[in-house]
Amino acid sequence: MVTPKVIVIQHVAPEGPGAIGDALRARGVEIRIVRVDRGEPVPASLDDAWGLVIMGGPMAVYQSEWYPHVRAELALIQWALARDRPVLGVCLGSQLLAACLGARVYSAGRKEIGWYDVELSAAAATDPLWRGVDASFPAFHWHGDVFDLATGAVPLASSAITSLQAFRYGTAAYGLLFHLEVTGQMVKEWVETFKEELDGMKEFIRPEAIFERFPERIDELNRHARRLFARFCESLR
Repeated sequence: MVTPKVIVIQHVAPEGPGAIGDALRARGVEIRIVRVDRGEPVPASLDDAWGLVIMGGPMAVYQSEWYPHVRAELALIQWALARDRPVLGVCLGSQLLAACLGARVYSAGRKEIGWYDVELSAAAATDPLWRGVDASFPAFHWHGDVFDLATGAVPLASSAITSLQAFRYGTAAYGLLFHLEVTGQMVKEWVETFKEELDGMKEFIRPEAIFERFPERIDELNRHARRLFARFCESLR
């Protein structure tokens, strides 16, 4: 029996696959994590891997002159799209996917950090991954860049601050700007690791607000994550 494999591109230590990795491992999927922050090269192709997951990071799509791996990731996404391999991009990963599809990726002018409700679109009700998920739920956000909807892509979610929070292209390429993958421990690590960034945003967010109603919010987020990432695993087959 062939063991399904997935390549995960990780950009910084705190932003690992989280609940995505949990779902993959629970279903016997072998995960190859490429740590670009440790100098590991982005592969030119997926080879025998069945899918590609690209995590978040502090760099921007339009900073490829500073981060050469960005160009390599764009090429890898294009390779996967051309062969209909499932792609899941989170935060920076969703921005890279959008850019590959010809959409504009740009600074929003302010950062969206913390808990903000996500509203699903009408199309999400019949989407292979999103069907049956609550039409509105609190999601965790940590981004400053946004993107336009690419030609041919389907909008799946929005928030009060950001009009496009998730999209699908084709049958198995998904971009999620918000962080559905985070666990409670990950959020705590981010707040500590990116403390300086938070301190610079006190006019917009109180860092302590991230932990208000925290058990309730993280439990609800994780419930949706388990359902959606299980379905992503199914798309690999």
